[in-house]
Amino acid sequence: MALLKYLKGYDKGLQAEVQDLIDTGRLGDLLRSRHPCNHEIRTSKALYDYTIEIKNEYLRKTGPLLKVIYDDKISLSHQALGLHSFISRAQGRKTKAKSEIRISSRLKRSPEALMRTVVVHELAHLREKEHNKSFYNLCTHMDSDYHQNEFDLRLYLTYVDLGKTLHP
Repeated sequence: MALLKYLKGYDKGLQAEVQDLIDTGRLGDLLRSRHPCNHEIRTSKALYDYTIEIKNEYLRKTGPLLKVIYDDKISLSHQALGLHSFISRAQGRKTKAKSEIRISSRLKRSPEALMRTVVVHELAHLREKEHNKSFYNLCTHMDSDYHQNEFDLRLYLTYVDLGKTLHP
């Protein structure tokens, strides 16, 4: 079960089921049945537009996003799939705050629902800093399948770590 690093917090029985899917070569089939194709968001510009569309639908009253980019430097073993940061700048007597979101480049060729899960997660941090009940309520407000897609994202990362490609 050493391959299940993305599922550490899950029930041992569920981990055993996932391990069985890996051992029998069925994990890819399961993921392909749930997520039949990859998204087409290949550039940071397209990612920014995609993120702003979701932000404008659900978080119109939050502050502006300075940038949204793919980042090759995000290490999945030490960091999350995305990072958000808040930049405050003093201009005279006023302080202006802007946010930026960085998404792991490993998600450039992932299913759209899994990409959306990471974007929604990072957008939720614009309003809720901590991973608390309000944070997850906001995530499920923006994506009703958030929890299932987060789990599928963990399965996807496990599959990719096996050296497999979901959709060539």
